[in-house]
Amino acid sequence: MTTLNVSLDADGIASVEMARPDVFNAFDERMIAELDEAFTALSANDAVRVILLKGQGKAFSAGADLQWMKRASVASHADNLADAQRFAGMLATVAHCPKPTIACVQGLALGGGVGLVAACDFAVAAEDARFAVSEVKFGILPSVIGPYLVNAVGKRVALQLALTARRFDAHEARSIGLVHQVVAREALDTTARAIIDSLLQNGPTALAEVKALYGRLHAGPVDGDVRELTAQTIARVRMTAEAKEGFDAFLNKRPPAWMGAAQ
Repeated sequence: MTTLNVSLDADGIASVEMARPDVFNAFDERMIAELDEAFTALSANDAVRVILLKGQGKAFSAGADLQWMKRASVASHADNLADAQRFAGMLATVAHCPKPTIACVQGLALGGGVGLVAACDFAVAAEDARFAVSEVKFGILPSVIGPYLVNAVGKRVALQLALTARRFDAHEARSIGLVHQVVAREALDTTARAIIDSLLQNGPTALAEVKALYGRLHAGPVDGDVRELTAQTIARVRMTAEAKEGFDAFLNKRPPAWMGAAQ
């Protein structure tokens, strides 16, 4: 890959690093395709337990590459639609990844970079991180990232951020739910590692099931369809080999098999 550095360690921790520091890891057609390819491959790899998403250099991601946007502005509607669908597909691949995902944010996260943060399960930000949903400044709008932003911070806050395009700091990002922890820049890796260590104690299939189920749940009335979905899900999962191992390990006061790499 030419825009990403992808690695996997012996503990099953995958790292996807955006590697265009000269343009603050702004993404174009190639990076979008490579992010989709990387997350698709890691999602299907049984050796992968957790995925870290990072940006090389001073910034996490400045969002869309303006040269890419300029090319799109003179393309046909059909080409623009196909291009936007590829971007939407990449974000969905990140958001629906069955492995837990952690965004480690330093420097700038603008526009689509905010979308990537919102699409991850966990987000840790350095104290120097700055965010903006900046699309309206360029005469466009945060459309593809919109659903992920709404899910992360709520509709009213997402609308306010999209309308003003104002910059805000890491502590405000935490207060609205866009990120979960704010730490010194040098503590980003150790903070992410603490999250990873807690995840490695849990059944990998169970984690994937949590993501799949909660991806279908919405705040609101718990009607018959929702009750049936949750009942069907737990009935199926209780019968898996992983569940049987978990029950046996607990009753016999021993670590479950999946903790072998985490001990």
